[in-house]
Amino acid sequence: MEVSSKENAQFFSNNTVLPVDRSSFKSESSASKEKQSCCGGIKIFLGALSFVYFAKALSGSYLKSTITQIERRFDIPSSLVGVIDGSFEIGNLLIIIVVSYFGAKLHRPRIIGAGCLIMSVGTFLIAMPQFFMGRYRYERFPSTINSTASISPCLQDKSQTPLSALEKSQAKINAGCEKEAGSSMWIYVLLGNLLRGIGETPIQPLGITYIDDYAMEENAALYIGCVQTVAIIGPIFGFLLGSLCAKLYVDIGFVDLDSVTITHKDVQWVGAWWLGYLIAGVISILASIPFWFLPKHLPKPEKRKDSSASSEQSKFITEDNKDQHKSYQQQVKIAEMAKDFLPSLKNLFGNPVYILYLCASIIQFNSLIGMVTYKPKYIEQQYGQTSSKTNFVIGLINIPAVAFGIFSGGLMMKKFRINVLGAAKLSLASSFFGYLLLLSLFAMGCENSDVAGLTVSYHGTKQMTDHEQALFSECNSGCTCSKNDWDPICGENGVTYISACLAGCQASNGSGKNTVFFNCSCVGTLESPSQSSSAVVGPCQKGNDCPKMFLYFLVISVITSYTLSIGGTPGYILLLRCIKPHLKSFALGIYTLAIRVLAGIPAPVYFGVAIDTTCLKWGNKRCGGRGACRLYNSSALRYVYLGLTLVLGTVSIFFSVAVLWVLRKRSSPQDETLSANGERGTYGTKSRKDNFVNSDCLIQTTYWPEKETRL
Repeated sequence: MEVSSKENAQFFSNNTVLPVDRSSFKSESSASKEKQSCCGGIKIFLGALSFVYFAKALSGSYLKSTITQIERRFDIPSSLVGVIDGSFEIGNLLIIIVVSYFGAKLHRPRIIGAGCLIMSVGTFLIAMPQFFMGRYRYERFPSTINSTASISPCLQDKSQTPLSALEKSQAKINAGCEKEAGSSMWIYVLLGNLLRGIGETPIQPLGITYIDDYAMEENAALYIGCVQTVAIIGPIFGFLLGSLCAKLYVDIGFVDLDSVTITHKDVQWVGAWWLGYLIAGVISILASIPFWFLPKHLPKPEKRKDSSASSEQSKFITEDNKDQHKSYQQQVKIAEMAKDFLPSLKNLFGNPVYILYLCASIIQFNSLIGMVTYKPKYIEQQYGQTSSKTNFVIGLINIPAVAFGIFSGGLMMKKFRINVLGAAKLSLASSFFGYLLLLSLFAMGCENSDVAGLTVSYHGTKQMTDHEQALFSECNSGCTCSKNDWDPICGENGVTYISACLAGCQASNGSGKNTVFFNCSCVGTLESPSQSSSAVVGPCQKGNDCPKMFLYFLVISVITSYTLSIGGTPGYILLLRCIKPHLKSFALGIYTLAIRVLAGIPAPVYFGVAIDTTCLKWGNKRCGGRGACRLYNSSALRYVYLGLTLVLGTVSIFFSVAVLWVLRKRSSPQDETLSANGERGTYGTKSRKDNFVNSDCLIQTTYWPEKETRL
């Protein structure tokens, strides 16, 4: 026993064992260090990219929250506001292909950092008109301004001339009329938004693919889901910032606020829209800092090095594709990259799944972008809410529902190990049920406000004749009134009158917000239309049922937002599963380009044009010409706004069904299911290799690299 034990001890003390142990320890140590370096690097990049997504989402959502403020401040219609909103997409369009294709081969973190700086410059430029324009001026009858002058609203004495008419006539004579009206200053907002779009371009295609390349395969989808979830926090703060700024008067810090005679409930109120852009610009600068210190490449995790054994796409990509992927990672010249541009483009557009999903996304984004852009306006006009409350509700209720939906989609993909076919089904189901819920919003609207001469006659009956001609009636025939003024008052009978003059008011008492008009010949009960009565400054509130309808709208809107957002992550996963690995960044760039050109640019414009058709009373610029809309037809606005959204969403569902049909046709039964441990059988793998090795198109449609999410 002693001899044998000595022999064993001598055997294990031989030199042949020690080097093996040292090399083993060395390899384990280097692997551990590489794993820590990889995980640390990708997590730092993940944090930096999340903050950038937050910054760009905050500035983008803040722009949405200031749509009505910009419209009133520059006195422009909704269609022109849509052009301003679409200029962001035009900025993306200018450089998206170049950035997504060539940027993937260059220093991606630094390109993202430069984009953030450009984005901040554009954000600052949007706010600049506030410092170049004169102070904001709104229409008000002289007695509502802190004045001691006693002027009859009805102006039966022709020698009395209203101050507003004097101002207008003086403005027309004044050579600086165009400058005071600020009719062209909105161009600065358009150019700033254009520049902001240029700066935002590299963030999504380069940032997402950087995570895709250096994250562990099983964590990539979750990482991207986290980035998109953090991005949703940006709109929350963006709309809350919009709510805060909407409560502050536009010229705060420049004028005495005690002299302001309108409140934030007034349709002519303009908040400090410019203040939020200065804050968003500073945040964009801070977001750019970390990217200047991140490396061009990160070490890949061990599981990603041997992709032939662990990656699902390796089972369907031929050796040529693998060699092409390796050469992609090498340093090449710009001219050599350009030679492969057209073949890569042809490869993408020859993929039926990619094309069909692209069409479905374009139509759906037309629906969603139009709906989100004018949602604040819709809530304000349909339910009589203020801009501040509207932005607060959207930021605090709707946006978190979207965030939770996107995160839920990513969690489902990881927990249930959903494959490409399952992702298509989940995306389709979320769209179908989301738009089905949207259909119920048609029944949750408010009736038109009773406005004399526009929605009802001066005798309280429904208005049937031409609106402009109906502004004058027997009760105000003896007054010298202008049909272009918008200075609404609320009569005791619950009817809103466009001005005190058109209400036939003979006298007034008080000043500013507390002005009360008396002896108004047009204000009276329906039983005694001729009875004179009083009125107060400001329009009447909507019906008693409107607050209840608004509550119902919020509940359904939150559920709809959550349901539609669940399909975001599976949809993006589907996009990446149907393309080759070396074309991921390029495919994302083309996808983003198509969304910008065919959805982001036109949707706000034609939604705005359609909404303008429902306007009942247009404002007038001081120097002449049509200004912003003062009053909309609530019923027509509801049908136009929700109808456009629903029709476009329904069309996108048909394309999604086509995507699912093609995937089912291209995949075999073995492809549709995974075993309990998530691995496929060797026979299924072999048969798939044999079936798809000669068909490039089929390889793409079944390819599934483990990645991404959609916002």
